[in-house]
Amino acid sequence: MVGPKVATHPPTAHALLALLADPEITDVLVNGPSGVWADGPQGLRKVAISLGGAPAIRALACQLASLGGQRLDDASPAADVRLPGGVRMHAILAPIARGGPFISLRSLRRDAFSLDELVECGTIPPPWAGLVESLVRARVNFLISGATGAGKTTLLSALLGLASPDERIVCIEEAAEISTPHPHVLSLEARHANAEGRGEITLTDLVRHALRMRPDRIVLGECRGAEVREVLTALNTGHEGSAATIHANAAADVPARLAALGALAGMDARAVATQTVSALSAVLHVERARDRPGARRLTHIAAIVPRGDDVAVEPALTWTASEERRGPGWARLAALCAWEA
Repeated sequence: MVGPKVATHPPTAHALLALLADPEITDVLVNGPSGVWADGPQGLRKVAISLGGAPAIRALACQLASLGGQRLDDASPAADVRLPGGVRMHAILAPIARGGPFISLRSLRRDAFSLDELVECGTIPPPWAGLVESLVRARVNFLISGATGAGKTTLLSALLGLASPDERIVCIEEAAEISTPHPHVLSLEARHANAEGRGEITLTDLVRHALRMRPDRIVLGECRGAEVREVLTALNTGHEGSAATIHANAAADVPARLAALGALAGMDARAVATQTVSALSAVLHVERARDRPGARRLTHIAAIVPRGDDVAVEPALTWTASEERRGPGWARLAALCAWEA
C-alpha cells in the first residue's frame, strides 16, 4: 500500500534550514555563490556553508519554490512562498539578481515572547510596561511601525497575549508569523496565484472575510497595499483594540505612509486622513538597537491626532540612552489608556 506523498526539502536545503532551527537565528540569506549569511544575536554574520555555484543555487531555489506551490524560472524570476514547516522564502534569479540567485529565508517563531520577557531583554523600556499593557486593556486601536526586521511582529504577538481571553481575535497576514498565547486567535493567510495564475486570495479579500467572522479585534500582520482601505473601514465599525504593523522609518512618517497606501486603493489624502483619525489612536515605533547587534527596541510611542483636514502623529514618549522624554502627545495618550502615572 502506498501512503500519501509527503513534501520533503531538497538535500542541499538541510544546511540552511538547520541554521533556522536555532531559535536565535531569524534570517538566513544566500547571496548567490558569494556566500551565506545569518542574522542573530550578533547581527549579520557570514557562515561556513557551501551550496556550490550559481547553477546549483538556482536549482535549489526552484525546488524550494515548487515546494511552496510557486513557479520560479526565466518567465517568473521571483517567488515569495511559505515552505512546509512554516519558513518563509523569497528567491530571485539572475539576470534580475546580478550575481545571484539570491535566497532569503525567515524563520517562523513558534513561541511568542511575553511582555515580561520583552522587558527583560531590553525591547520594552521597563517604565513603559504598564502603559503598553493598559493600551491593550483599554482596547485602543494602534499601529506598530518600523523597518524590516525591527521586531514589529514580535511586539504585536506579545501585546495580543494581553487581551482578555474572552475576546475573539482574527489575524490576517500575507505569511502567518504572528504567534501569541491568547486562547482565541484565528489566523487567515493570503495565497499567491498558482503556476497557472489562479487561486489568489489577497489581504483585501481576507479583511472582508474577517468582518463576517464575528471578530472582537482585527489584526493585520502588515499593512502594505490597497488593503488599507478595508482595514481603516473595519477599524471604524466598532472593532476596538485592533492593530496592524506598517513599514515606516519613524512614527512621524506614518501619516505619509498611510496616504501613499491609500492612493493605491484610489483614496485621496483627505479621505485617508479622515478615516485614520477615527480608526487609529496610537503608534508604537520599534527600531534595531544601534549599540547592541541583533537587539530591537520600542523607542517611541505617539498619539494620532487631527490637524485641520490632515492627520499628524504627536510624540508622547521617547526612549533614548536609558532615559524617557515626554512630548506633546503625552496627555492624549495617557487619557486613552486611563494612565495616571
